[in-house]
Amino acid sequence: MLFYALFRNDPRTVAVRAGAPLFRQGDPADLMYVLTRGQARIVIGGREVERFGVGDIVGEMALIDHEPRSATVEAVTDCEFVCVDEKRFKFLVTETPGFALGVMRTMARRLRNADKLIA
Repeated sequence: MLFYALFRNDPRTVAVRAGAPLFRQGDPADLMYVLTRGQARIVIGGREVERFGVGDIVGEMALIDHEPRSATVEAVTDCEFVCVDEKRFKFLVTETPGFALGVMRTMARRLRNADKLIA
């Protein structure tokens, strides 16, 4: 809930209707998103690999490696996401150690889940 607490009143939001994509695998990427309402899922190659909810982040890799989206994110229910650009991301990483640690924990969890899918 760290991410939710940081972004819950942020006006920079995007609404995504249930069933619609926030972004698609292969899309250019320059934003990270924090889910502030609803539930969404991460899909790779047509296969759901994770569901996530309020307070979770997605798209963080884009601000680290500047590569196209590695997965599709779809809204399971009507969702609202806060958009975080690279400038704000870098500020939060340097000025808010808890934010940086939260991003690392999210990435580590997703890497472990990917390892399980491969094994």
